[in-house]
Amino acid sequence: MDVVRLELNIGVVNMATGRRKIAVIGAGNVGATCAFVLAQMKIADIVLLDIFEGFAKGKALDMSQNSNVLNYNGTITGTADYADIAGSDVIVVTSGFPRKPGMTREDLIGKNAEIVSQVGEGIKGHAPNSTIIMVTNPLDLMTYHMQKVTGFPTNRVIGQAGVLDSARMAHFIALELNCAEEDVSPMVLGGHGDTMVPLPRYTTVGGIPITQLISEDRIEAISARTASGGGEIVKLLERGSAFYAPGSAAAIMAEAVLNDRRRLLPASCHLTGQYGLDDVYIGVPCILGANGVEKIFELDLTDSELESLQGSANFYKGQLKELLGY
Repeated sequence: MDVVRLELNIGVVNMATGRRKIAVIGAGNVGATCAFVLAQMKIADIVLLDIFEGFAKGKALDMSQNSNVLNYNGTITGTADYADIAGSDVIVVTSGFPRKPGMTREDLIGKNAEIVSQVGEGIKGHAPNSTIIMVTNPLDLMTYHMQKVTGFPTNRVIGQAGVLDSARMAHFIALELNCAEEDVSPMVLGGHGDTMVPLPRYTTVGGIPITQLISEDRIEAISARTASGGGEIVKLLERGSAFYAPGSAAAIMAEAVLNDRRRLLPASCHLTGQYGLDDVYIGVPCILGANGVEKIFELDLTDSELESLQGSANFYKGQLKELLGY
C-alpha cells in the first residue's frame, strides 16, 4: 500500500486500530476537498477510496507531499479496496455523478442510487461501527437509501445539507450588509434542493435578526439565491458542480462527530414525528457528537414555515416511494 507513514499525535484513538481514521469515499473534487480540509484539521488518518485506484492514490500522494507545509503528521492513503476503510470512525460518502447544466439533483436518483448501494455494502462489511456523513445527491434521498442499505442506526447516518446551504446564505447576507461572514449565524432547513427552507427569523448577524437589518424584498432575494446556489455554480462552471464549499461542510460535520464537539448544526436527519413528519430524512437543527445525531431540535415555526418544511419533506417522501420503492 503506497502511503506516507509518519508519527501521529491526534488525541483520543480508535481502540481497534490504535489510530483515529476518517474515510472519504469518492476521490472527485468534493471528496478530495473534504480530505484536504480534514488533513488541515490534523485530527485523524485519512483514507481516500475510489473505484479508480490510481485516481485516489495520486490525490492521496499529492496531499501527502504537502504534509510538511501543513505540519500534518498523519497518513493519507489512496485505495480502491474497501478493506482499507476498516476501523474508520467516520466515513464521508461523496461518490456519484455530478450535476450538469439543466439537471436537478433529482435527475441523479437512478444513477446514484446504484452507486450508494455498492458503497453501502462496502461500508457495512468493513466499517460496521462507523458514522456516515452523506454528500451524494439527491442528498436527502441518498441518505435514506444509505441507511436502508447498511441497516445502521439512523443516528449514525446523516446527510450534509443545512451546513452547506446555511453557509451559502451567510455569504449572501455578508455581501448584502458588507459585514464579516463570521458574524452571520444562518439557519436553513428542509431538503437540499429547490425546496429548502431558509429561516430569516432564526438567522442573525451579531445576534441581531436579519429581519431588523435587511428589507423583506432583499431577504426574499437572498433566500431564493440560496435555494439555487448550487445550480448557479453548475451553470457558471458548465462542466461540473460545486466542490469547495460542499467538501468543507462535510469535513466540519465529520470533525464534529470525531471530536464529540456536540455542535448545533442543521443536517439531514431521520425524523420520527418531529415537525409532524415520520420516516423521512430532511434538514433540521441537531446536535452532532460522538453518537452522530445526539438530539433533534423542534423550532417554534410559523404556520407558513412549518408548511414549507413539511412540503419539502413530503416531496422527497413521494420520490422515495415512486423512484426507490420505499
